[in-house]
Amino acid sequence: MTTTINAIKKPNAEAPFEFGTIERRDPLEHDVVIDIKFAGICHSDIHQAREEWGKAIFPMVPGHEIAGIVTEVGSGVTKYQVGDRVGVGCFVDSCRECENCKAGEEQFCTKGNVATYNGRQYSGEETYGGYSDTVVVDENYVLGIPEGIDLDIAAPLLCAGITTYSPLKHWGAGPGKKVAIVGMGGLGHMGVKIAAALGAEVTVLSQSLSKEEDGKAFGAHHYYATKDAETFTKLRGEFDLIINTVSADIDVDAYLSTLALNGSLVFVGAPEKPQSFRAFSLIGGRRSLAGSNIGGIRETQEMLDFCAEHGIGATVEVISADQVDEAYDRVVKSDVRYRFVIDTATIPASA
Repeated sequence: MTTTINAIKKPNAEAPFEFGTIERRDPLEHDVVIDIKFAGICHSDIHQAREEWGKAIFPMVPGHEIAGIVTEVGSGVTKYQVGDRVGVGCFVDSCRECENCKAGEEQFCTKGNVATYNGRQYSGEETYGGYSDTVVVDENYVLGIPEGIDLDIAAPLLCAGITTYSPLKHWGAGPGKKVAIVGMGGLGHMGVKIAAALGAEVTVLSQSLSKEEDGKAFGAHHYYATKDAETFTKLRGEFDLIINTVSADIDVDAYLSTLALNGSLVFVGAPEKPQSFRAFSLIGGRRSLAGSNIGGIRETQEMLDFCAEHGIGATVEVISADQVDEAYDRVVKSDVRYRFVIDTATIPASA
C-alpha cells in the first residue's frame, strides 16, 4: 500500500522543477514516517538533477539533507517515537551483511547502498528525496537530531556536516594539527567550523579573500587567496591535512607542496574532470592523496551529537518551494552563504 504526498519534482534534466505528487510506501514494521520540515540543497543535487554525473532517473525528487518530526512508527520500531526530531542523510538502506556494513561503514556497502533519491530500493522501486512533505525510512537509517540545534540549520549536517566531519576525524584533526580547508562553500564552511571545534589550527584556502571575515568568524585562524601567486610559496610544507571541498579542477601538485611530512590531501569535492599530479609531489614528503565519502550511520549520529555539544549548525538561507530553480543557479555561481534550505511547508498541496 502507498500514500500520495506532495513534492517538488524534476521531470527531466532540462525542465524546471514543478509541483506534483509521488507515492510513498505505507510504514512497514521497522519504518519511521517523518514530516519533513526542511531539506537542504547540496551541489550534488544539482549534478544529478541536471545529469552532470551521468544518466539519472526521472521524474526526480532530490534532497538528502532532511530534517523533520516523527509522525508515525511501525509496530517493531524501538529507536524512535512520535514527536522525535530526526534526520535522514544520503542513503536509506544497505545490505547490512557485508564487512563494511557490519563495521558501521554503510556508505561503502559492497552491494551498494540505497541512495535517498535517484536510486532504487533493492526491490526495484525508485527512491525519492527530501524536496517533499513526508518520507518513510527504516529506523536503522534515521538519525536523531539533538535538542539545541534548530531543524533548519541541522538539515545540511546530514551531508555537508558528515562529509567534512568524517575525514577530519579519520585523519586525526585536533590540537597540534594544522588543517587547511579548500573552499568556503556549503561543505567548506562546515569543515572550518568542525575542524576548529576539534581543536586544530585551521586555515582557509579560497580563490579570493571575499569571505575572510566569515571564515574567521567560523573559527579559521588564517585565510589565504589561492589566486595570489605567493600563497603556495608561503605555505610550502605547512599542513598536516588538507580537505578539498571544491568540485572544480585544482592544481593538485601545488596543494601537495603545502603538506608537511606525512601530510594528506583528501578530496571530498568531486570535480567532473580527471585530476592529475606528479608522483614526485607525493614521494618528496611521503605525502598521501586520498578521498572520503560521507559517513556511516553511527558516525553521522556522532557528528550530530558533537555539533550539538559545540553549538554548531550550518549557516543557511531558507527559501520557499518556488525558489529552487533560482537557488540552483545561485549555487553554481557560488552566490549563497552558505547553504540553501527549503522550507517544505511551502510546498503546495496538489489537487
